[in-house]
Amino acid sequence: MGQLLLVRHGQASFGAADYDVLSDVGWEQGRALGTWLREADLAPTTLIRGDMRRHRETLEAILDGAGWAGSDVADQVQVDADWNEFDHVALVSSFPELPPGELDRRAFQHVFEQATAAWIAGTFPAEGAGETFADFVARVRSALGRAAERAGSGQTAVVVTSGGAIAVAASLLVGGDDPATVGALWSRFNTVIANSSVTRVVVGPRGPRLLTFNEHAHAVGSLLTYR
Repeated sequence: MGQLLLVRHGQASFGAADYDVLSDVGWEQGRALGTWLREADLAPTTLIRGDMRRHRETLEAILDGAGWAGSDVADQVQVDADWNEFDHVALVSSFPELPPGELDRRAFQHVFEQATAAWIAGTFPAEGAGETFADFVARVRSALGRAAERAGSGQTAVVVTSGGAIAVAASLLVGGDDPATVGALWSRFNTVIANSSVTRVVVGPRGPRLLTFNEHAHAVGSLLTYR
């Protein structure tokens, strides 16, 4: 069997002009994860990441913490944009029930949950106004299939991506292709994924199967964050 390690990026910069940048904590989380992966003897045979800045920076931090920077596998990173997060900022900012003024973390989370519930149900956004939840699921399904092909027997593919994409992958592996089931599972998984956490997928003759979800033993104390 082979395995996929789906890694959520480190903490990004909530409230900053550019969200898509790791915070200082995010860099620490990535380095701590790299150390943990090395000590657990989970050296990758393939590295894959989305093409967002926080994915690239998280992978850089992991390689630094693990001491893998400059290795052959680090020099052949595959970039797959289908592992990118959905545009949660655009989704929330265009939501009809968005309250006026700047939102703190708690207010943002409340609107986020409302907006994503409508997104999953297919009632928002309007047709042609942005990526639908079904579109998001379809592209992550494709990315998961390609990554699984890189995790043959005895191989370990590490994918650095975002929480929403990992939640889709876990939902598909647990719930199959039923849209209602995937949507319900996604809303549960997506709210609890820790920054820099690892979700393990084993890949065998019957395809990929979920082994563990949201491992974050390396993220202790101030390194445990969800936003």
